[in-house]
Amino acid sequence: MAAEIRPSDSGSSGALTSPGHLMPFVIVTALFFIFGFITTLNMALVPDLRSIFDLSYGWAMLAESAFFLAYFIFSSPSSKMIEWIGYKWTMVVSLFVQVVGCLLFIPAARLVNFPLFLTAVFVVGAGVTALQTSANPYVVILGPENSAPVRLTLAQAFNSIGAAIAPLVGGAFILTESGTSASKAAIANGVRGPYIAIAAGLLILGFAVAFSHLPPITEPESTETGGGNRAAVERSIWSYRHTVLGAVGIFFYVGVEVGLASIAVNYFKQQGMSSLKTASFLVSLYWLGAMIGRLLGSWMLTKIRANKLLGVFGVAGTILLAISMFSSGGVAIWSLVLCGFFNSIMFPNVFALGVAGLGTMTGKGSGLIMTAIVGGALIPYLLGKTADQVGIQHAFVIPMFCYLYIAWYGVWGSKPVRTAA
Repeated sequence: MAAEIRPSDSGSSGALTSPGHLMPFVIVTALFFIFGFITTLNMALVPDLRSIFDLSYGWAMLAESAFFLAYFIFSSPSSKMIEWIGYKWTMVVSLFVQVVGCLLFIPAARLVNFPLFLTAVFVVGAGVTALQTSANPYVVILGPENSAPVRLTLAQAFNSIGAAIAPLVGGAFILTESGTSASKAAIANGVRGPYIAIAAGLLILGFAVAFSHLPPITEPESTETGGGNRAAVERSIWSYRHTVLGAVGIFFYVGVEVGLASIAVNYFKQQGMSSLKTASFLVSLYWLGAMIGRLLGSWMLTKIRANKLLGVFGVAGTILLAISMFSSGGVAIWSLVLCGFFNSIMFPNVFALGVAGLGTMTGKGSGLIMTAIVGGALIPYLLGKTADQVGIQHAFVIPMFCYLYIAWYGVWGSKPVRTAA
């Protein structure tokens, strides 16, 4: 069995990873592509579910709610699983759970059953929850703490690559133009093929990770004066202000990113976009902007402090949504598409800032922050219900508030009052 290595044991403080951990970083980074792809592909279901079941925006957004509700339910158990079987085997289990969820789309499509669709989405979300809960802190502790935002932002860039490809797959194989002669059963049946292929890929990847070399890594032990390791371990994670506020930041970030992406196709058509496939392509550009932002952001973070960059990007997202809210046509469309770029560094930086200084509490901090991804279940639903009442553009006041909070957290809320290491 490989020896456990703590990130602080060796390596310069400016290194991307600790010595010997570059290949594990590469392997886990590949998993970021997977949950980026699957998370975004589920958003492609929203327009089709509206067509199949004659749903309002609010009800159609339940597909997103089912997926992200899994984070609320399974984040804490996923943290416990990490304690029991380690990071590597938690990742393996998570991939196999996603296989089960993808295969559930087969009976859901055959029976044209909305609750079964939601169940399939929920099970996939449970697998992605365990993958995120294990992969994010694993990347953080693969090297020096001060380079964690760079490391996580770079890994999240591959999340964005998967997210950028997914709308193209959804547009080509899942979405069906309204007004076509396709029956509801035929539209539902179009979901089966992509998810069968994804299930096969996840199964192969699960076995590949199982047989790969991912060394067990332990978080640094607490060195808090006068408290000792026992006090740090026994202290509630809720006593770490920057972690709790970071969880709120993740709640708002995931909510705004998913909410905008989920409603974008309908919004673009409302603004004059005639084709669903063209609208899906623009959603792909939204995610491509996040990828570019993360690649560029991983360089910017070597020059600019993470909290300051987070504040700037939060303000920029607010301004872009305000422009989209009070304009029409191309300006309204491209203002929303550009939000993807400024979403880019938000998750990795809020996460890294939220677990900074937790030491032996890093796993618990990760579990709390992952639980907050339930924002992706609640905020898109709230956005959809508000859009039903006052229109999509007026509903943008909700994601604007989310961006403002993230900006505040970056500048002020992320400063630790207490640390465990």
